[in-house]
Amino acid sequence: MAGPGTLEEQADRAAAAGQYATARSLLEQALGTAESFALWTKLSAMRKTSGDLSGALEAVDRALALSPLDFSALLSRAVILDGLQDPNSGEAFSQALSQISSGTDIPGPMKPAVAYARKRSDEHRRALEQRLLDVLPETENSVRARAERFISNRTRRTRHYHQEPSDFHYPGLPEAEFHDRDLFPGLAEFEQATADIRAEFDALIAAEAAEMVPYIQYPDRVPMRQWKELNHNRSWTAIHLFQNGRVIETNARHCPKTLASIARMDQPHVAGASPNAMFSLLAPRTRIPPHTGVANTRLVCHLPLIVPPNCGFRVGETKREWKVGEAFVFDDTIEHEAWNDSDELRVVLIIDLWPPALGPADREVVSAVIGASGATFVGNP
Repeated sequence: MAGPGTLEEQADRAAAAGQYATARSLLEQALGTAESFALWTKLSAMRKTSGDLSGALEAVDRALALSPLDFSALLSRAVILDGLQDPNSGEAFSQALSQISSGTDIPGPMKPAVAYARKRSDEHRRALEQRLLDVLPETENSVRARAERFISNRTRRTRHYHQEPSDFHYPGLPEAEFHDRDLFPGLAEFEQATADIRAEFDALIAAEAAEMVPYIQYPDRVPMRQWKELNHNRSWTAIHLFQNGRVIETNARHCPKTLASIARMDQPHVAGASPNAMFSLLAPRTRIPPHTGVANTRLVCHLPLIVPPNCGFRVGETKREWKVGEAFVFDDTIEHEAWNDSDELRVVLIIDLWPPALGPADREVVSAVIGASGATFVGNP
C-alpha cells in the first residue's frame, strides 16, 4: 500500500511519482466503493498514460455520465478518440468546444490543447460540409442558398438567429434574415427611381433645407446600453420623410419623386407607428452595434444611394455590401449591425413594408393592437 490517506490521495501521490500502474490500481479500487466524476477522470488519464486508450475511453464516458457538459472531460474524450483514429473524433472536438462561451479566457496550459481541438473541429466541419454539399440535387438558386445554409447550420459554421422584437411578436411569421425579392413586386420599379431619389437628396442637402436629427434619441433614463455611444450622436443621423406615420413636411416637400416612389410600395399604416421613410446617414468611421427592432409585423427595405468602400451590413449570419440602386428587404427583429469603415458618408433610403405573410385580417389586428398601444417604431420610445 502506498502510504496513509484515502485511496484517491494515495493514487495522486503515486501518479506524481510516475508510478502510473500503481495509481491506476488504487483508483480502480476506490471506484469499487463509490462513483465519482473526479475518480473516473483520473482513472481515464492513468489508463491513457499506460497506452490503454479503450480503457481510458470507457472511464471518461463514465465520468461524462455524471457530468455530461464538463469541458475538460469532453476534450479528453475527443483526444482519446483521435488517438484511436475514430471517425467521430472531429465531432467530439466540436462538442467540447461548444462548451466554451464566446470571449472565455483560456488558461495558458490549456491553450495548445484548445488550439488543436479547433484545428481538428474545423477539419471535420469542412469535410462534413463538403460531403453534404456533394449530395445536393440540382435546383434553382434560391433553394440552393437555403440548402447551403441548412448544411452550414448543421456543421455549426453558422447558426439560426431568431426574431427578437423588443415589443411586438406576431406568431407564425417566417424567420428570414433577408427576404426573397420576388415577394415584393414593386422593388424593381423602386430601384429604377434611384437616380431621381439621389438627386432630390443632393438638392435637399445642398439647400441646407433638411431637418437632420440623430437617428437614436432615447432619454438618458431609458436602459438602452447598446445605444450609449450613438444616443443623440450625429454620427448616425436621419432625414425623416415619414416618421411614425406623420409626414415631416420640412423634408418631404423637397422630395416629390421620392414620395411618389415610396407610395407605390406596400407600407404599413399603423396609427402613431408607421409608415416610416428616411434618408439614413452614417458618418465615416462609425459602427452601428448589433441590435433588434420593435416588431416583427414590419420588414425594412434599404435602397442604397451613396456607398463608399469598406461599408457593410449583417443580419444574423448573413453579411452584405450595399450596392447603389440595389434594394433589399430584411427582418430587423433578427440581430443586425452596420458599419462604415471609410472616410466618406454613407447614405441609404430606408422604408418599412408589410411582411407578405401577413394577410388582410392579420394586418387589421396588427394595426388595431399596435395603434392602441401608443408604441412608436422610430425615434423616442
